[in-house]
Amino acid sequence: MELSKSEEEKLKKFLNENPKTNFMQSPEWAKVKIEWKNEFIIVKDKSGEIKATMSILLRKVPIFNRYIMYAPRGFVCDPHDKNTLKELFDEAKKIAKKYKAFIFKLDPDISADDEEFKKIIDELGIKTKKNIKNIKQVIQPKYVFRLNVKNKTEEELLKSFHEKTRYNIRLSARKGVTVREGTREDIKTFYDIMLITGKRDGFFIRPMSYFERVYDEMGPEHVKILFAEYEGKPIATVFPILYGNKVWYLYGGSTNEHRNLMATYLMQWEMIKWALQNNCEWYDFRGVSGFKDPKDPQYGVYKFKKGFNGDFIEFINEMYIVFNPVMNTIFNISEAIYKAVFKFKDKLQGKR
Repeated sequence: MELSKSEEEKLKKFLNENPKTNFMQSPEWAKVKIEWKNEFIIVKDKSGEIKATMSILLRKVPIFNRYIMYAPRGFVCDPHDKNTLKELFDEAKKIAKKYKAFIFKLDPDISADDEEFKKIIDELGIKTKKNIKNIKQVIQPKYVFRLNVKNKTEEELLKSFHEKTRYNIRLSARKGVTVREGTREDIKTFYDIMLITGKRDGFFIRPMSYFERVYDEMGPEHVKILFAEYEGKPIATVFPILYGNKVWYLYGGSTNEHRNLMATYLMQWEMIKWALQNNCEWYDFRGVSGFKDPKDPQYGVYKFKKGFNGDFIEFINEMYIVFNPVMNTIFNISEAIYKAVFKFKDKLQGKR
C-alpha cells in the first residue's frame, strides 16, 4: 500500500514504540533503497490501531521479467500472535500475485531458539533455509552481539567490559584521541576512510551516493557520523543508526595510521553512550561470523566485539515462500553460475 503523510507518521510512531522494531522496516529505510520498489503491509486491531507491519522490497530480475520479494529484518509485531502473522503473510501473497513474484524472502529479528515462533511458521507453511555454513549464504547477519543498556549507567557498563577492552578505551583517550561529530559535509571524509578499510580488509564498499542518501533520509534524528581524531586528523569513523529502542553499529572504518591508539574501541564506546543518552534498550554491534574458531578469518571481529560483553544472538534462519518453483530453480542455478564465474575471474586477476 502507498502511505499518505498521516499514515506514514502513524507507522513511524508504531515502529519507534515497538520493542521488535528494526530500522530496515521503516519508511525512511524504504526511501534509501531506491533500486527496489516498496510495499508496506499494515495490520490494525479492532480499534483501528496498528498492531503489525511489514515493509517489503521488490526487485525485478533481468531476463526473467519476474520479481523477488524481500522483507529485511521484517516483520514488526508480536511474533507469537499467529492470527496476526497469518494476516501479514496473506497480504504478502497478494503482493506476490500483483508483481508476479517467484519468491518471498525474509529474515526477521527473531532468536533461533524461539521454539514457539518456529511452530507457528511451520503451521503457516513458511519454510526456513537449511545448512547455512558461512556468513556469505545469508543476506543479513545471522549472528550478532547485542549489549543490553537499559537502565544502565556508563560506570556499570564499563565495569562489565572485558578488562582489556576497558583498558583500550581509556588508552585511546589518554593518548590524545578525541571524538568529533560530523555533518553531511563530512561524508566525503567518512567515505575515504571506508575505501581504505575496504581495500585493507577485502570487502565491498558502496558508492558515496548511498551514504549520502542514508544520511538525507534518516539524519540527523536517526544517524550520526563520528570521527576519532589524533593531532587534528581523522583516524577512524563510524556511522550508527538509532531507531526506537536500539542503536546499530552500521558502518565503520579506520585509516592505516595510528592503529595502536585503539580508536576503534573508543568509537564503540561513543556509540554505546549514544544509546544510553536516548534511553535505548539495546546497542547492536551487528554481524560476527558466529564461528568461534581462532583460525576463522573473521575471528578477529568476533573477539573485538566479544570484549564488550554483549549477548551473543543467533537469529532464526532466513524464511521464504516459493511461488514459482521452476522459476526459482532456474534463478538459483543462474546465480550460482554467475558467482562461480566472477570468483574464477578474481582468482585469475590475483595471479597476474
